[in-house]
This record gives sequence, C-alpha cells and structure tokens, in this order.
Amino acid sequence: MRPLTIPVLLTLSACSLTPALDRPALPVPAVLPVVAGAGMRESAVEPEWRTPFGDRRLRRLIELALANNRDLRLATLNAETVQAQYGIQRAARLPAIDAAGSATRQRTAADAETSPAVPATIRNQYGLTVGLSAFEIDLFGRLRSLSDAALARYLASDQGRRSARIALIGAVADAHFAERLAQEQRRLAEHTVADWQQSLDLARQSRERGQTSGLDVVQAEGQLATAKVDLEARTRAVAQARNALRLLVGAEPPADLPDALPLEDQAVTLRSPAGLSSELLLRRPDILQAEQALIAANADIGAARAAFFPRLSLTTSLGYVSPAMAGLFGADHGIWTFAPQITLPLFQGGRLEAELRLAELRKSAAVAEYERAIQIAFREVADGLAGQATFGRQIEAQTRVVTFAERRTTLSGQRYRAGVEGRLELLDSQRQLYAARQALLDLRRDALSNAVALHKALGGAMDDEPATPSLAAPSPGTVSPSNGG
Repeated sequence: MRPLTIPVLLTLSACSLTPALDRPALPVPAVLPVVAGAGMRESAVEPEWRTPFGDRRLRRLIELALANNRDLRLATLNAETVQAQYGIQRAARLPAIDAAGSATRQRTAADAETSPAVPATIRNQYGLTVGLSAFEIDLFGRLRSLSDAALARYLASDQGRRSARIALIGAVADAHFAERLAQEQRRLAEHTVADWQQSLDLARQSRERGQTSGLDVVQAEGQLATAKVDLEARTRAVAQARNALRLLVGAEPPADLPDALPLEDQAVTLRSPAGLSSELLLRRPDILQAEQALIAANADIGAARAAFFPRLSLTTSLGYVSPAMAGLFGADHGIWTFAPQITLPLFQGGRLEAELRLAELRKSAAVAEYERAIQIAFREVADGLAGQATFGRQIEAQTRVVTFAERRTTLSGQRYRAGVEGRLELLDSQRQLYAARQALLDLRRDALSNAVALHKALGGAMDDEPATPSLAAPSPGTVSPSNGG
C-alpha cells in the first residue's frame, strides 16, 4: 500500500448534510424600553465584577464564594466533563493507529506413522505491525456533524458555567444586603423597645402620681410586648440571613472581614442599555447557552441525515514477519493488508427515519428555548429598568413619611405630657413611626435587590471572561438605596 493512501482518503470527508442555520429573529421589541428617570447611556467598556459593588466586605465575600461555592464548582466540573466528551468525539474523526509486536515459539510433534524420519521441530516467528482498524471515512459528514454537535454542547456548558458564576455573584450580593437589612431592622427594634420601655416607665410614674389611669399603663405594656415580639423575629431573621450567606460563600466567613457599610450607603453601579437595540441581550450567558444548544441540535440533524448513506470503513496495516529476530526488518519480510469495507443500510424498521424526525423535533424545541430565553431576558431587563426609574422617588417619598411621623410623635409626646391629649394618640403615632422606619429599610433593600437583578439581567460583568459575542456595553449609572437611580 502506498504511504499517501491514508491522507488521500482523509480528504474525502468534505461533504456535510447539516442544514444551514438561520438564527431566529428576536421575538421581542427591537429596542429596550426607555423609562423616565432611568438615566441609561451607552458605553463600550464592560466593567470587572468588582466594579458594581462598593462595599469592601461584599467584595471579599464574593471572592470567597467564587473560590468555595459548591454549586459553581459543580458547574465548572460539568463544563470540563462535556469538554472531555467533545475530545472523545473529535478523536473519532481521526484514524486510531496502533503498533503491535508479537513473538511465537511453537513445537511440532513428529509423525511416526507417515514420516518416521522427520523428528519433532521447534519454530520461531517474530512480527511487528503498524495499522488502523475499522476507520470510518467520513464521506457524508456524519462524524463531522457529531463532532460539531459535541463542540456546541461544550460551548453551551461553558456558557452555563458563566451564567452560574454571574448568578452566584448576584446571590451573594442579595444575601449580603438581606443580612444588612436584618441587622438594621433588629437595631431599630432594639431602639424601639428601649424607647417604649421608657414610655412605659413614664406611664407608671404618672399612674403613681395619680395623673393618668391604669388604662395608659396597660396600653404601654401591650405596646412594649408587641415590640419585644418583633425584636425576637428580627433576631431570628439575622441568624437566618447569616446562614444563607454562609451557604453561598461555601465556608465560614473569616473574622477579619472589613466592616460593612450601612444599608443607606450601599450602592450598585450599573451599565444599562435603555433605549438601545435588544440585540445587546445576546451577550447574556444563558442566551449564548441556548444558542449553542440550537447549533448542537442542528448538527444532530446532519448526523441523522448522513446515517441514510453508505459508510466506508478501512482496516489496514504495515509490518514485518520473520522466523528470526535478527532478520525481522529484512527486505523480503515486509507485509501489508488493505481491507476497505462499505456498509449500506437496507432495512432498519423505520429507525433511521425516526432518528431524523427526533433530531428535527429537538431542533424545533431548541429554537423555542432560544426564543424563550430572549423573551425572559427582555422582561427581566424591562422590570429592572422600571424599578431603577421608580425606587429613588419612592424612597424619597418614604423618607418624608418618616420625617412627618417623627414630627407627629414628638408633638404627640409633648401634648401627652402637657395633658392635652390622651395616651392613645401617642401610642398610635409611635406605632406609625416604627412602621414607617421599617418600610424605609425594606425599600432601600428592595432598591439594591432590583439593581443586582438588573446587573444580572444585563449579562453581569467578569474581568477575566468577557462575554461572547463582543457587544458594546452601556455606560454606568449608580443605584443606591438613598437615590434609587
């Protein structure tokens, strides 16, 4: 066999039956919604993941989570597993060449009846061969389609890992803000218990002096008991928030973490493309993952089509055989084999047609999944932009509510001590002030959560792993619980 035979056969695998893939049109409006007050602009620079978060404690927690979180570790291992599977499938397109050496020593017995003069003999044989076995010549692109599908699935799994990384960063930020909220709510409950304890003491003193009735004391005691109930609930919320954060981080947070900023000073810096093309959403890892899954399903159709055509396989070898080791590589001892084989499917009971139909249905499902991912992304961004445009004004309004409640409580206390008003008015003003302060804390945390959700909806940002395809990112706008936009 000539040495150029195998390279010539390898060049025959130039045909592909994979259909051309046209990416579906975006099933959403052409531009992202413009919300008044969102303050969105375009930029060509994508920040690293640390940029959106100004709290040094939060940055340190995210670093620990990226190193220790088990869900992210599993996502990374899954991507590496699919990468290994792609390597196996890609190797099927190349010939597997093996070398084999053999040595045989055989004794034949003498035949006393037919040839009594021939004694028993001992024979030696040595061999060395190099060749390939049942290598498929990919005439119709079956192996190529399977390899392309495996590559697309690997890329999809890698995008899944990136998506898990972004989700983890957002989850740690959310858990950190939840812990800050729980801490401040508990602190507010503690101050309220202390204030209402003083109010109860005053009511008791007034009762002892005969200035008020026992009803005022009972009302103050009931109010204090309610505050203590809420304090215990806030204490439990702090413990649960810490447990959730510990699970996300994947390890016990170190004792030397930087001090956290107050909830009012927390901020999330955003790069948001309001009013720009919806194609900017295509940089999101989950959409890239759905796109690669679509590419893989399309390649599977090519493999299913190729299964209808003949398969050509080749077994060949080159080597030497000699009765003596010393003369193994002699010119007269060379051997070779060349055994091509063609297989044509004649009757498969409808299996090939069913496999093709299955591949086509899976592609249709992949198209639907791709379009659904885009629609979900559009909705998430639109919701985030709506929140960014309104939370600031809502927080400002709630801050005024707190201010008015504080003024009312001060005036009610003065009028109660002057004997102008009864205890009931003071208790009502105190309860309203406490509820207004709690609502303000909730709003600040909700504004931060909305900013984190918008950050994730826009594809996140990772300093060492830029999104693919490369698209212009928007310019920054800062969302904090004090201004919301």
